[in-house]
Amino acid sequence: MTNRGAAAYAYDYAYAANSEAYEDGSAPRRPLMIVGIGGHGRVLMDMARLLTAYRLAAVVDDRFTAVELRGGLPYGPISELPNFIADEPDMHVVIGVGDNRTRRAIVERLALPEAAYAVLVHPAAVVAEDARLGLGTVVMPGAVIGPGAAIGTHAIINSGAVVEHDAVVGAYAHVSPNATMAGAAVAEEGAHIGSGAVLIPSVRVGSWSVLGAGGIAVRDVPDGVTAVGVPAKAIR
Repeated sequence: MTNRGAAAYAYDYAYAANSEAYEDGSAPRRPLMIVGIGGHGRVLMDMARLLTAYRLAAVVDDRFTAVELRGGLPYGPISELPNFIADEPDMHVVIGVGDNRTRRAIVERLALPEAAYAVLVHPAAVVAEDARLGLGTVVMPGAVIGPGAAIGTHAIINSGAVVEHDAVVGAYAHVSPNATMAGAAVAEEGAHIGSGAVLIPSVRVGSWSVLGAGGIAVRDVPDGVTAVGVPAKAIR
């Protein structure tokens, strides 16, 4: 397992097919738009400034009613997203919203082609060469993704999270800071794995379920429930 860093994975998953190299062999930085300026969105804005494959080009959020410039960066309502893309047709997009259902709703609202979405990997993350990362996914600093792991679209692997070998993280799922998914564990679509929570090997957390902070799942968690404690038990 090697630390390939943000530039390598952004290039592999969301950049190579449409880029042209400069004469020195380097690639131009592709424009990136972030949707959302809440806590997660601001973290992604900070992260984007570290990436060599992207340059932060625009931010949209419905807290804005019109386009405005802040430090030379355009901000505007989500309705302005098509105009920003028209200005820079090679723009990539990432959803900067931490809530899983809201993130899915925004993706459905935007109805963009799948290839419009970026994959962002922080330079301080470690990702195995054969791990698979879905478009729209973000991997935060200190995260580790092991060999054979598969991450679905628009997922969040947060700071210090560990997704071990052959583990699976579904679309729109969120593995929170310092959570651990042991080998072959599964977090289904929309699952939320709380901060410091643990899935032991081969255990599954069901679709749109929550494993609470610090909980340890020693057996499968059904779909659509919240489980807490050690060992984790469903409370609703």
